[in-house]
Amino acid sequence: MAAEGWIWRWGWGRRCLGRPGLPGPGPGPTTPLFLLLLLGSVAADITDGNSEHLKREHSLIKPYQGVGSSSMPLWDFQGSTMLTSQYVRLTPDERSKEGSIWNHQPCFLKDWEMHVHFKVHGTGKKNLHGDGIALWYTRDRLVPGPVFGSKDNFHGLAIFLDTYPNDETTERVFPYISVMVNNGSLSYDHSKDGRWTELAGCTADFRNRDHDTFLAVRYSRGRLTVMTDLEDKNEWKNCIDITGVRLPTGYYFGASAGTGDLSDNHDIISMKLFQLMVEHTPDEESIDWTKIEPSVNFLKSPKDNVDDPTGNFRSGPLTGWQIVCLW
Repeated sequence: MAAEGWIWRWGWGRRCLGRPGLPGPGPGPTTPLFLLLLLGSVAADITDGNSEHLKREHSLIKPYQGVGSSSMPLWDFQGSTMLTSQYVRLTPDERSKEGSIWNHQPCFLKDWEMHVHFKVHGTGKKNLHGDGIALWYTRDRLVPGPVFGSKDNFHGLAIFLDTYPNDETTERVFPYISVMVNNGSLSYDHSKDGRWTELAGCTADFRNRDHDTFLAVRYSRGRLTVMTDLEDKNEWKNCIDITGVRLPTGYYFGASAGTGDLSDNHDIISMKLFQLMVEHTPDEESIDWTKIEPSVNFLKSPKDNVDDPTGNFRSGPLTGWQIVCLW
């Protein structure tokens, strides 16, 4: 049920107070884990970042507590990560660096929205910079690895903000944002920029901007939405909107970045988590949400992913309603 005094605005627009709990597919029974991914995008509402539903125990906000020390009360960091008074730098603009920052507490919210204020910048010219940032909601935390500074074969959700095209044959335009859900059985293929395991994605020009850049991730009732605000217009732009996503509670939020032969500064200015006030049915409430296996029920195989000339994600051909489980 929406909180009193909230303003409801349907569709995309300025970052105004949003109405939580938009219609969407419910989690359904624990088994089978099959839901349909609806074709096309559906409008969603976004909070403005000032509501009373901010969860401070899962948020990274200035002034950062513990700046200059080796630990923070609610966040742990490792690798090349450096705290300053103005930002958390996951990697400097130097080769072969990896860094991450992870929330210390698991999140038990069923419906949530994360706003990330970030900045990717460096001296490298076009296609001479890398590699990008990953945002995580996963079972394991603080485990370094080859996927933007964190582990492969993860359990949970990843949003990749990729700045370098490893696949020379790709037609998509970088920087590129993509989403992956994993139950530990899938490996991220850097040589193909994760295309075979990508659920959806979009081109997003977020590198070396001279103004603030934001990304919002919203998960509610099986629906995952990713939006960007990159044009200094105080407006959200749709990037990804899919249904049929099942994520458990009790996982951890984090962010990581990595550089290789090419590099960039990868900075996180803030991560703000909001609780969405959504009513669930008695059957949904009776589920042990900590036992849910991360999964997506898709109308196609991710291997059908192709690019269009604009660099945006386009699904392969479909013949009728097909339900293909990712694993």
